[in-house]
Amino acid sequence: MKRLLLAGVALSVATAASAADMQARPYTKAPPAAVVAVYNWSGFYIGAMGGYGWDSGNSSGGFGGGTVGYNWQLPGSQFVFGIEVDAAGASIKDSLTADIGGGVLATEELKINSFGSVTGRAGFAMDAALIYAKGGFAWANRKDSVSVPALGVAISDSQSHTGFTIGGGLEYLFTPNWSAKGEYMYTSLGSKTYNLGGDLFDSGTIDFHTIKVGVNYHFR
Repeated sequence: MKRLLLAGVALSVATAASAADMQARPYTKAPPAAVVAVYNWSGFYIGAMGGYGWDSGNSSGGFGGGTVGYNWQLPGSQFVFGIEVDAAGASIKDSLTADIGGGVLATEELKINSFGSVTGRAGFAMDAALIYAKGGFAWANRKDSVSVPALGVAISDSQSHTGFTIGGGLEYLFTPNWSAKGEYMYTSLGSKTYNLGGDLFDSGTIDFHTIKVGVNYHFR
């Protein structure tokens, strides 16, 4: 009987000691899984774009063209920087017809035939979405023409204007290589002198706005 009692006491002590050892072991939390960026904006891209433009007067119309650029996304960062060049053919125009006497009508047309820019771009990426601002050098080719059909008169002059552009937009990668964008830009160009049949006219500053949409292909 004494031997059985001693054996029972020994077993109880051993069990208690084992439980105490188990409770004393420190708990180690598993390391968090590494977060891998699914989207990266770095690299060259080309694209097509088009939209609508207007000025503070009555000129308005459509345009279409292309884009080429390069992005740098800083390692481990959501900030994206880049440079972009674009150019477009346009038909942003206004015309005015007036009676110059005796029922003879004369029509003057002002038209932006083409425009483009070289801009820097800075943005903030949220995975597949990029919000950005851009600004830089801008140019446009503009034509001023006057016609008087009754007199067989048709004169015109074209000038290239330069200045700046600024704006921003939103771009979204709907596949790893393809993105779509929407963008607003304000452009201000310096004055030029137009020669219409020997009469010189100062154009004044040319300011216009554009809203464009486009798609880009990103080389990986």
